[in-house]
Amino acid sequence: MTYRTAFFLTATMALGLSAGAAKADRLVEEYNAYIGEEDLYNSYGEQLTEPWQVIRQDRANYHRYGVTQPGDEGDSFFASAKNREKAERMIEYGTIETRAARALLRGGSVINVQVFRGPEGDYINVTVD
Repeated sequence: MTYRTAFFLTATMALGLSAGAAKADRLVEEYNAYIGEEDLYNSYGEQLTEPWQVIRQDRANYHRYGVTQPGDEGDSFFASAKNREKAERMIEYGTIETRAARALLRGGSVINVQVFRGPEGDYINVTVD
């Protein structure tokens, strides 16, 4: 075994990867959404307190209730109520910029959402445009 091969195998095992071909995460969809006042409250009129709740409400407003603002783009992933229910876990396993989290809770900003499919499941990355 060469030094290079041994180094590769050691590094691969340390990262928890298999020695075979690694599966890459796949971008499923990407969209922009304007977070308006309507997106900050649930169907009962209660103010939302978590970024994932605002994302879920924004997509429910867009797909289920037909409530949109200029800057909202469509997506097919969150058209499914079942997928909207996964928003909390998806943001937990993904990333959200601190600025984006604040912008979501404050409203009045355009966010960019990337939906990924990975070997461990679906996740989202959220940034502010």
